[in-house]
Amino acid sequence: MNAETIKKASAVYFTLLKDKVIDENSEHFQTFFDPEVRQTVLLLADESGTYIIESPKRIHLVVQPTGSVFATNFTHMKEKHRQIETKKHFHLISVIIMSFLASIDRNQAAKIRTKREGISYYALERYVNDLMMNWEKILKAKPNFGEEERLDMKEMVTTWKYMEVDTEDYGLKKGNKRTRIGLIASAMRLLETEGLIVILDRDDIPKVIPKQELFERIEYLYHDYDRYEVLKKLMTTEENEHAENPSN
Repeated sequence: MNAETIKKASAVYFTLLKDKVIDENSEHFQTFFDPEVRQTVLLLADESGTYIIESPKRIHLVVQPTGSVFATNFTHMKEKHRQIETKKHFHLISVIIMSFLASIDRNQAAKIRTKREGISYYALERYVNDLMMNWEKILKAKPNFGEEERLDMKEMVTTWKYMEVDTEDYGLKKGNKRTRIGLIASAMRLLETEGLIVILDRDDIPKVIPKQELFERIEYLYHDYDRYEVLKKLMTTEENEHAENPSN
């Protein structure tokens, strides 16, 4: 490994750290695929607890869930994203994001439609609300629902159920994280910060357009995580799947 290779690999890696994604138009894209440079970049990523995703037109850098020098715990996330006030809001934001991912991670037709039309905040609110009401029904039949997945379903359902959908005072709407739409806005800003979505019509009825980077992240990373598939299934759980068997 010579000095020139290290220099090129460092340029690629630190560009990824800054931008999170390098596309085919970047000078670093072709440089990455030099065998020695690629090997060095992968070594840098592994040593720092990050992970490289290679797609046909983009290279992604993501942080590994554990053991990364760039990993953030809840406290650090709360400092970085002021809209996350408490752990219960953090958990709800996670559910909102997962509901959004589950809604777009279906068949090809759904992906094309979502990329073309997007999903409005109000449509997402209805989707999450239906999910929460379904979970509430399941909890009545199975009070320990969610424990196996290490999720406090009862607290999430209760918190969501008693949140206002929105506020009539438009001046407070954007900053009000204690309404459902405000919480959805907070969740979507997290994805926007990562460069994975575009938010349109912010001053009217905001809607989310997923970027190709998000679909690639789902295909090349999330599908390899069992946790993602478990949570995705929960997002579409039907009541009768978890109801107690009346014959028992």
